[in-house]
Amino acid sequence: MASNPVPPDAGARPSPGMILERLARGATRAARITHTEHLPPRIGSHADWPEQIRPEVIDAIRSAGIDRPWAHQARTSEHAVRGESVVVATGTASGKSLAYLAPVLSTLLDGSEAPNGRGATALYLAPTKALAADQRRAVRELATPLGTAVRPAVYDGDTPVEEREWVRQYANYVLTNPDMLHGGILPSHPRWSSFLRALRFVVIDECHSYRGVFGSHVAQIVRRLRRICARYGSDPVFLLASATAAEPGPAATRLTGLPVVEITEDTSPRGELVFALWEPPLTELHGEQGAPVRRTATAETADLLTDLAVQGVRSVAFVRSRRGAELIALIAQERLAEVDRSLPGRVAAYRGGYLPEERRALERALHSGDLLGLAATTALELGVDVSGLDAVVIAGYPGTRASLWQQAGRAGRSGQGALAVLVARDDPLDTYLVHHPEALFDQPVESTVLDPDNPYVLAPHLCAAASEIPLTEGDFALFGDAAAGLMPQLEAAGLLRRRTRAWHWTRRERAADLADIRGQGGSPVQVVEAGTGRLLGTVDAAAAHTTVHDGAVHLHQGRSYVVKRLDLDDDVALVEEANPPYSTTARDTTAISVLETDTEIPWGDARLCFGSVEVTNQVVSFLRRKLITGEVLGETKLDLPPRTLRTRAVWWTVTEDQLDAARVNPEQLGGALHAAEHASIGMLPLFATCDRWDIGGVSVPLHPDTLLPTVFVYDGHPGGAGFAERAFHTAADWLTATRDAIAACECEAGCPSCIQSPKCGNGNDPLHKRGAVRLLRELLRGVPKEA
Repeated sequence: MASNPVPPDAGARPSPGMILERLARGATRAARITHTEHLPPRIGSHADWPEQIRPEVIDAIRSAGIDRPWAHQARTSEHAVRGESVVVATGTASGKSLAYLAPVLSTLLDGSEAPNGRGATALYLAPTKALAADQRRAVRELATPLGTAVRPAVYDGDTPVEEREWVRQYANYVLTNPDMLHGGILPSHPRWSSFLRALRFVVIDECHSYRGVFGSHVAQIVRRLRRICARYGSDPVFLLASATAAEPGPAATRLTGLPVVEITEDTSPRGELVFALWEPPLTELHGEQGAPVRRTATAETADLLTDLAVQGVRSVAFVRSRRGAELIALIAQERLAEVDRSLPGRVAAYRGGYLPEERRALERALHSGDLLGLAATTALELGVDVSGLDAVVIAGYPGTRASLWQQAGRAGRSGQGALAVLVARDDPLDTYLVHHPEALFDQPVESTVLDPDNPYVLAPHLCAAASEIPLTEGDFALFGDAAAGLMPQLEAAGLLRRRTRAWHWTRRERAADLADIRGQGGSPVQVVEAGTGRLLGTVDAAAAHTTVHDGAVHLHQGRSYVVKRLDLDDDVALVEEANPPYSTTARDTTAISVLETDTEIPWGDARLCFGSVEVTNQVVSFLRRKLITGEVLGETKLDLPPRTLRTRAVWWTVTEDQLDAARVNPEQLGGALHAAEHASIGMLPLFATCDRWDIGGVSVPLHPDTLLPTVFVYDGHPGGAGFAERAFHTAADWLTATRDAIAACECEAGCPSCIQSPKCGNGNDPLHKRGAVRLLRELLRGVPKEA
């Protein structure tokens, strides 16, 4: 670490290459960089605004310092003013917001001159509250010359009750999120009737984030919105913005149910981007089963964030978990205090679960430059305009190439050059990527996977729609082919009742509460300080068993707490402040049964299958690990109830003859299957828009349903998320990459870089590396030529 800090923001900004050179000083540091990719600067291409854009709006844009639009902005606006739904899928900082704001502001200005009524309105949907708040600031600044013609307002869970009526009655550009649209606006549509009757545009920002189960829920929420708008006589145009994505037009069509034109050519200028792949070094420690252990991505990222702050380089470190963000900020603050006592206060953590006022204060501090470094979860990834950042550190592959480029694009937003560093975690996919840079830099980003017909998603939205306006057979086309088939089940369950030609909601409770749109598995658990009763934050219900169980270490705002008791009846975790020298990791057991096999393909004697399964999972204990090193200190048993999940899975079986051909004997079989399962889960994110935490796996030497050695990989969401289906359709490539990743690892008997999993409930035992390679090689011999 540098010993003489550079005054923050002093002098000319260093080039990204110079920043990386400083980070890599020293023989051991330089060896950690496995690849450096240089993306050259790009010259922009201008065009003219469409004639239909009001001159006052063009003048306001010029007042903001933008003389002419980029060509992709003009093309997007042209489709919008013609009444065509359009998605603009271009790089970070390419001006997507202005592409849809120009036609929206122009239409709102037209509507303000209407002799009667409130005039035209527009609705903006963001996946996070932070992004909606950021966009309101941008709209207010841009629309200031237009006076009161544009009245933007945020309407979300943080909006004070006394402001909500004003928003409904007077705002003409309402910024919200899918959660509030689903649970607040649509169920109360009569109170929003004047707004919905005048609705001309619906903006869906960062639409690539609507994937899996969450995206499937949002697709049905959008269909409910369209249905209610039709009742009030409006037919809004949808304007979607996405990071660079494969097939953004078809993905936007699946999301909205409408034909959508795609704009994908990015004509904006771009500064130089230096992208480094960074692999932490091996340590002298040994982990489970004696495997060699690399230095953690958390510790390495904390060092890099510290060094960047000492250099005066404005940076964000993206971290996968809330706990990781807190830990990185805490370590960086401690190390900065050793260098300069003024620096620790300029580094902080940012994550979901903070109280609204905490989030807003951090956003303002980062926006103004008061904060020099931030350790953030993906809550800050989605479009928040943080101009002036010089560097981004990504602690572990974020799961998709789309997210990787989105996070890397947070730096350099003012047009200057930028540095991005991907720090590999000790797992199969990260290790594979830092040694196969072509998989990141020479491959297109993924297609967005979502399944609006998932019955676990569709059924509650049919109930919600019926409670808003009684459902008729004419609505089935809007909600998808599976809708008609679900109606008898909803009637039999006593949720809907048919009267004459329509189905009605029958219950007193809110139908919207049936749908858990973010897949959180129930009410969030409140984290409460036992001594004071102070609410520290919340944890998603689905994560409570593994993160706030009795004895768990919980981090919040740089302070550590130990959970004294998890009360599942009241959804409360009572904690006390403490500073234990360890972190905690939950361990669990999993069993799986086949409910229905949809498709089965012979791979020689082996079988590749896809269908429905039931998974039973129970957290049984937790490990205490030393901070920084990860060394296991001990294990404590837990008594938590099991959880059952009905979902979709891909699985493959092998025969006794194949085991003989692969030279896998009975003693090796369990370890070979287990190792193949772990590595295949780790590699699946290269082939589907998921990360390893979206999926799970089970391997069994003799499964009672198949009566053969079987490996399952399943979606971690009720009804499935589309990931297992994607794995089934790309199985030959996916399992080939899995075999190659295991074989290429330099370890002797298996390590976190190839076959060990950080989420294994069995302590990564048994595992057999060579047996897994031979088994996968034999399995792949039977792949059909057309696969």
